Amino acid sequence: MTRHRIDVHHHVIPEPYRRAMAEAGVGDPIAGIDYPAWNIEDDLETMDRCGIQTALVSITAPGVGFVEGRTASRVARQVNEYLAQLTADHPDRYGAFAVLPLPDESAAIEEVRYALDVFGLDGVGLFTHYRGTYLGEHDFDRLFAMVSERGVTAFVHPTVPPGEGQPTFGLPPSLYEFPFDTTRAVANLLYSGTLDRHRNLRLVISHAGGTVPYLAKRLTHAATINQSWRGRQPADLIGSLRGLFYDTAMSANPHTLAALVSLIDTGNILFGTDFPFMPESTARETVTGVGEFFAGQDRSDVERNNALRLFPRLRTSGFPM
Repeated sequence: MTRHRIDVHHHVIPEPYRRAMAEAGVGDPIAGIDYPAWNIEDDLETMDRCGIQTALVSITAPGVGFVEGRTASRVARQVNEYLAQLTADHPDRYGAFAVLPLPDESAAIEEVRYALDVFGLDGVGLFTHYRGTYLGEHDFDRLFAMVSERGVTAFVHPTVPPGEGQPTFGLPPSLYEFPFDTTRAVANLLYSGTLDRHRNLRLVISHAGGTVPYLAKRLTHAATINQSWRGRQPADLIGSLRGLFYDTAMSANPHTLAALVSLIDTGNILFGTDFPFMPESTARETVTGVGEFFAGQDRSDVERNNALRLFPRLRTSGFPM
Protein backbone atom coordinates (compact mmCIF):
# COMPACT_ATOMS: atom_id res chain seq x y z
CA MET A 1 0.00 0.00 0.00
CA THR A 2 1.33 3.43 -0.93
CA ARG A 3 2.22 5.54 2.10
CA HIS A 4 0.64 8.97 1.83
CA ARG A 5 -1.78 9.44 4.74
CA ILE A 6 -1.13 11.72 7.72
CA ASP A 7 -2.64 10.38 10.92
CA VAL A 8 -3.35 13.19 13.42
CA HIS A 9 -4.94 10.92 16.05
CA HIS A 10 -2.25 8.40 16.86
CA HIS A 11 -0.93 7.61 20.32
CA VAL A 12 2.38 6.51 21.74
CA ILE A 13 3.15 5.06 25.16
CA PRO A 14 6.80 5.95 25.85
CA GLU A 15 8.75 4.02 28.43
CA PRO A 16 9.29 7.17 30.59
CA TYR A 17 5.53 7.58 30.70
CA ARG A 18 4.87 3.97 31.68
CA ARG A 19 7.57 4.24 34.32
CA ALA A 20 6.07 7.41 35.77
CA MET A 21 2.64 5.81 36.00
CA ALA A 22 4.11 2.74 37.69
CA GLU A 23 5.98 4.90 40.22
CA ALA A 24 2.74 6.76 40.96
CA GLY A 25 0.88 3.50 41.49
CA VAL A 26 -1.40 3.92 38.48
CA GLY A 27 -2.73 0.44 37.81
CA ASP A 28 -5.68 1.24 35.54
CA PRO A 29 -4.80 4.39 33.55
CA ILE A 30 -8.20 4.69 31.84
CA ALA A 31 -11.11 2.98 33.53
CA GLY A 32 -12.50 0.10 31.52
CA ILE A 33 -9.91 0.25 28.75
CA ASP A 34 -7.41 -2.46 27.88
CA TYR A 35 -4.21 -0.45 27.92
CA PRO A 36 -2.21 -1.63 24.89
CA ALA A 37 1.43 -2.44 24.48
CA TRP A 38 3.38 -0.09 22.18
CA ASN A 39 6.76 -0.14 20.53
CA ILE A 40 8.10 1.80 17.60
CA GLU A 41 8.89 -1.20 15.39
CA ASP A 42 5.34 -2.55 15.47
CA ASP A 43 3.96 0.95 15.15
CA LEU A 44 5.87 1.68 11.96
CA GLU A 45 4.90 -1.68 10.48
CA THR A 46 1.24 -0.96 11.16
CA MET A 47 1.57 2.48 9.63
CA ASP A 48 3.13 0.94 6.52
CA ARG A 49 0.33 -1.60 6.17
CA CYS A 50 -2.28 1.16 6.52
CA GLY A 51 -0.60 3.50 4.06
CA ILE A 52 0.27 6.06 6.73
CA GLN A 53 3.32 8.13 5.92
CA THR A 54 3.36 10.24 9.08
CA ALA A 55 1.66 10.09 12.47
CA LEU A 56 1.21 13.18 14.64
CA VAL A 57 1.45 11.41 17.97
CA SER A 58 0.10 12.31 21.38
CA ILE A 59 -0.27 10.95 24.90
CA THR A 60 -3.82 9.93 25.66
CA ALA A 61 -5.61 10.10 29.02
CA PRO A 62 -4.69 10.46 31.80
CA GLY A 63 -1.93 12.70 30.46
CA VAL A 64 0.19 13.64 33.47
CA GLY A 65 -2.89 14.12 35.65
CA PHE A 66 -1.85 11.27 37.95
CA VAL A 67 0.79 13.56 39.53
CA GLU A 68 0.81 17.20 40.61
CA GLY A 69 3.04 20.24 40.92
CA ARG A 70 6.70 19.95 40.02
CA THR A 71 6.36 16.22 39.50
CA ALA A 72 3.77 16.80 36.76
CA SER A 73 6.10 19.30 35.08
CA ARG A 74 9.00 16.86 35.32
CA VAL A 75 7.02 13.98 33.81
CA ALA A 76 5.69 16.22 31.02
CA ARG A 77 9.23 17.34 30.20
CA GLN A 78 10.50 13.75 30.12
CA VAL A 79 7.69 12.67 27.81
CA ASN A 80 8.18 15.67 25.52
CA GLU A 81 11.90 14.98 25.37
CA TYR A 82 11.06 11.46 24.23
CA LEU A 83 8.68 12.81 21.59
CA ALA A 84 11.35 15.24 20.38
CA GLN A 85 13.84 12.40 19.97
CA LEU A 86 11.25 10.29 18.18
CA THR A 87 10.58 13.04 15.62
CA ALA A 88 14.29 13.78 15.26
CA ASP A 89 15.06 10.14 14.57
CA HIS A 90 12.13 9.74 12.14
CA PRO A 91 11.31 13.24 10.84
CA ASP A 92 9.18 12.04 7.93
CA ARG A 93 7.33 9.39 9.95
CA TYR A 94 6.46 11.20 13.16
CA GLY A 95 5.35 14.57 14.43
CA ALA A 96 4.17 15.19 17.97
CA PHE A 97 1.82 17.14 20.23
CA ALA A 98 3.40 18.16 23.52
CA VAL A 99 1.82 16.98 26.74
CA LEU A 100 1.21 19.81 29.24
CA PRO A 101 1.17 19.80 33.08
CA LEU A 102 -2.30 21.31 33.35
CA PRO A 103 -4.26 22.44 35.35
CA ASP A 104 -1.21 24.52 36.36
CA GLU A 105 -1.54 27.16 33.63
CA SER A 106 1.80 28.87 34.32
CA ALA A 107 3.68 25.58 34.18
CA ALA A 108 1.80 24.65 30.99
CA ILE A 109 2.75 27.94 29.31
CA GLU A 110 6.38 27.36 30.22
CA GLU A 111 6.19 23.84 28.77
CA VAL A 112 4.59 25.08 25.55
CA ARG A 113 7.51 27.47 25.03
CA TYR A 114 10.07 24.76 25.72
CA ALA A 115 8.31 22.14 23.61
CA LEU A 116 8.04 24.45 20.62
CA ASP A 117 11.22 26.53 20.83
CA VAL A 118 13.68 23.92 22.13
CA PHE A 119 12.20 20.55 21.17
CA GLY A 120 10.55 21.76 17.96
CA LEU A 121 7.35 19.79 18.49
CA ASP A 122 4.46 20.34 16.09
CA GLY A 123 1.69 21.39 18.46
CA VAL A 124 0.19 20.83 21.88
CA GLY A 125 -2.09 18.13 23.20
CA LEU A 126 -5.04 19.04 25.42
CA PHE A 127 -7.74 17.11 27.23
CA THR A 128 -11.39 18.12 27.44
CA HIS A 129 -11.03 18.87 31.14
CA TYR A 130 -8.46 18.83 33.92
CA ARG A 131 -9.81 17.64 37.25
CA GLY A 132 -13.20 18.98 36.32
CA THR A 133 -12.06 22.33 34.89
CA TYR A 134 -13.04 22.41 31.23
CA LEU A 135 -10.98 24.10 28.56
CA GLY A 136 -13.22 27.14 28.14
CA GLU A 137 -12.85 28.31 31.74
CA HIS A 138 -10.85 31.47 32.42
CA ASP A 139 -8.25 29.34 34.24
CA PHE A 140 -6.79 28.57 30.81
CA ASP A 141 -7.32 31.89 29.03
CA ARG A 142 -3.65 32.93 29.08
CA LEU A 143 -2.70 29.57 27.61
CA PHE A 144 -5.18 29.92 24.77
CA ALA A 145 -4.06 33.49 24.13
CA MET A 146 -0.49 32.25 23.73
CA VAL A 147 -1.44 29.27 21.55
CA SER A 148 -3.61 31.51 19.36
CA GLU A 149 -0.95 34.22 19.02
CA ARG A 150 1.69 31.70 18.01
CA GLY A 151 -0.58 29.96 15.52
CA VAL A 152 -0.02 26.59 17.20
CA THR A 153 -2.32 23.68 16.42
CA ALA A 154 -3.81 22.06 19.53
CA PHE A 155 -5.23 18.55 19.55
CA VAL A 156 -8.15 18.07 21.96
CA HIS A 157 -8.72 14.54 23.25
CA PRO A 158 -11.56 13.45 25.53
CA THR A 159 -11.19 11.88 28.92
CA VAL A 160 -13.50 10.35 31.50
CA PRO A 161 -15.96 12.97 32.82
CA PRO A 162 -15.29 14.22 36.36
CA GLY A 163 -18.65 13.38 37.96
CA GLU A 164 -18.86 10.40 40.29
CA GLY A 165 -21.74 7.99 40.61
CA GLN A 166 -22.74 8.11 36.95
CA PRO A 167 -24.10 4.72 35.86
CA THR A 168 -21.86 2.93 33.38
CA PHE A 169 -24.07 -0.12 32.71
CA GLY A 170 -20.92 -2.19 33.00
CA LEU A 171 -19.60 -0.66 29.78
CA PRO A 172 -16.25 1.10 29.31
CA PRO A 173 -16.92 4.83 29.77
CA SER A 174 -14.91 5.68 26.66
CA LEU A 175 -17.47 3.82 24.53
CA TYR A 176 -19.95 6.67 24.79
CA GLU A 177 -18.73 9.13 27.45
CA PHE A 178 -15.72 10.25 25.40
CA PRO A 179 -17.93 11.69 22.61
CA PHE A 180 -20.19 13.32 25.22
CA ASP A 181 -17.23 14.84 27.06
CA THR A 182 -15.94 16.24 23.78
CA THR A 183 -19.34 17.88 23.33
CA ARG A 184 -19.19 19.31 26.86
CA ALA A 185 -15.79 20.83 26.13
CA VAL A 186 -16.92 22.37 22.83
CA ALA A 187 -20.07 23.81 24.42
CA ASN A 188 -17.90 25.27 27.18
CA LEU A 189 -15.46 26.77 24.66
CA LEU A 190 -18.39 28.36 22.83
CA TYR A 191 -20.37 29.77 25.74
CA SER A 192 -17.37 30.91 27.78
CA GLY A 193 -16.48 33.16 24.86
CA THR A 194 -13.11 31.46 24.40
CA LEU A 195 -13.61 30.87 20.68
CA ASP A 196 -14.82 34.46 20.21
CA ARG A 197 -11.88 35.95 22.15
CA HIS A 198 -9.30 33.85 20.31
CA ARG A 199 -10.46 33.78 16.72
CA ASN A 200 -7.18 32.33 15.45
CA LEU A 201 -7.29 29.18 17.57
CA ARG A 202 -6.57 26.04 15.56
CA LEU A 203 -8.19 23.20 17.49
CA VAL A 204 -8.44 19.62 16.26
CA ILE A 205 -11.46 17.98 17.90
CA SER A 206 -11.30 14.19 18.25
CA HIS A 207 -13.74 11.62 16.93
CA ALA A 208 -15.52 13.90 14.44
CA GLY A 209 -16.49 16.24 17.27
CA GLY A 210 -18.34 13.68 19.36
CA THR A 211 -22.03 14.60 19.17
CA VAL A 212 -21.33 18.18 18.06
CA PRO A 213 -22.42 17.78 14.41
CA TYR A 214 -25.75 16.26 15.49
CA LEU A 215 -26.33 18.90 18.18
CA ALA A 216 -24.96 21.94 16.33
CA LYS A 217 -28.33 23.65 15.79
CA ARG A 218 -29.57 22.73 19.26
CA LEU A 219 -26.52 24.40 20.78
CA THR A 220 -27.70 27.75 19.38
CA HIS A 221 -30.81 27.74 21.59
CA ALA A 222 -29.40 28.59 25.02
CA ALA A 223 -31.19 31.97 25.15
CA THR A 224 -34.38 30.40 23.84
CA ILE A 225 -34.34 27.93 26.72
CA ASN A 226 -33.24 30.51 29.31
CA GLN A 227 -33.47 34.23 28.56
CA SER A 228 -30.67 35.04 30.98
CA TRP A 229 -28.34 33.97 28.17
CA ARG A 230 -29.49 36.82 25.91
CA GLY A 231 -26.45 38.87 25.01
CA ARG A 232 -24.08 36.14 26.18
CA GLN A 233 -24.35 33.76 23.23
CA PRO A 234 -21.41 33.27 20.88
CA ALA A 235 -21.27 35.85 18.11
CA ASP A 236 -21.60 33.16 15.42
CA LEU A 237 -21.90 29.75 17.02
CA ILE A 238 -22.22 27.75 13.80
CA GLY A 239 -19.38 29.75 12.27
CA SER A 240 -17.19 28.95 15.26
CA LEU A 241 -17.93 25.25 14.89
CA ARG A 242 -17.04 25.48 11.21
CA GLY A 243 -13.70 27.00 12.15
CA LEU A 244 -12.65 23.96 14.16
CA PHE A 245 -10.94 20.87 12.73
CA TYR A 246 -12.26 17.34 13.23
CA ASP A 247 -10.57 13.97 12.88
CA THR A 248 -11.99 10.69 11.60
CA ALA A 249 -10.88 8.42 14.47
CA MET A 250 -13.63 5.88 15.23
CA SER A 251 -15.89 7.96 12.97
CA ALA A 252 -15.17 6.90 9.38
CA ASN A 253 -18.64 5.57 8.66
CA PRO A 254 -21.43 6.98 6.47
CA HIS A 255 -23.65 7.94 9.40
CA THR A 256 -21.09 10.04 11.28
CA LEU A 257 -19.38 11.51 8.23
CA ALA A 258 -22.71 12.55 6.71
CA ALA A 259 -23.48 14.58 9.82
CA LEU A 260 -19.99 16.05 9.87
CA VAL A 261 -19.92 17.21 6.24
CA SER A 262 -23.40 18.70 6.65
CA LEU A 263 -21.82 21.09 9.17
CA ILE A 264 -18.27 21.81 7.99
CA ASP A 265 -16.19 21.96 4.84
CA THR A 266 -14.09 18.99 3.86
CA GLY A 267 -11.03 21.21 4.29
CA ASN A 268 -11.48 20.97 8.06
CA ILE A 269 -11.51 17.17 8.27
CA LEU A 270 -8.32 15.29 9.14
CA PHE A 271 -7.47 11.61 8.92
CA GLY A 272 -7.10 9.90 12.32
CA THR A 273 -7.08 6.28 13.54
CA ASP A 274 -6.74 6.23 17.36
CA PHE A 275 -4.08 3.51 17.04
CA PRO A 276 -3.00 1.63 19.19
CA PHE A 277 -5.91 2.16 21.59
CA MET A 278 -8.02 0.98 18.69
CA PRO A 279 -6.35 -1.96 16.92
CA GLU A 280 -5.00 -2.20 13.40
CA SER A 281 -8.28 -3.70 12.21
CA THR A 282 -10.06 -0.48 13.21
CA ALA A 283 -7.36 1.61 11.53
CA ARG A 284 -8.02 -0.37 8.36
CA GLU A 285 -11.76 0.29 8.76
CA THR A 286 -10.91 4.00 8.93
CA VAL A 287 -8.87 3.79 5.74
CA THR A 288 -11.75 2.00 4.00
CA GLY A 289 -14.43 4.28 5.42
CA VAL A 290 -12.66 7.47 4.37
CA GLY A 291 -11.95 6.02 0.93
CA GLU A 292 -15.57 5.00 0.38
CA PHE A 293 -17.09 8.27 1.61
CA PHE A 294 -14.74 10.79 -0.02
CA ALA A 295 -13.51 10.84 -3.60
CA GLY A 296 -10.98 12.69 -5.70
CA GLN A 297 -9.62 15.93 -4.27
CA ASP A 298 -11.76 15.66 -1.14
CA ARG A 299 -10.22 12.31 -0.30
CA SER A 300 -6.68 13.61 -0.86
CA ASP A 301 -7.43 16.62 1.33
CA VAL A 302 -8.80 14.53 4.19
CA GLU A 303 -6.06 11.91 4.04
CA ARG A 304 -3.17 14.31 3.64
CA ASN A 305 -3.41 17.86 2.34
CA ASN A 306 -5.42 19.40 5.18
CA ALA A 307 -2.81 18.23 7.68
CA LEU A 308 0.00 19.64 5.55
CA ARG A 309 -1.64 23.05 5.81
CA LEU A 310 -1.81 22.82 9.62
CA PHE A 311 1.69 21.50 10.29
CA PRO A 312 4.32 23.56 8.48
CA ARG A 313 7.27 21.37 9.52
CA LEU A 314 5.88 18.57 7.37
CA ARG A 315 6.05 20.88 4.36
CA THR A 316 9.64 21.87 4.98
CA SER A 317 11.38 18.72 6.22
CA GLY A 318 11.51 16.65 3.07
CA PHE A 319 7.99 15.29 3.43
CA PRO A 320 7.16 13.71 0.06
CA MET A 321 4.54 15.73 -1.80
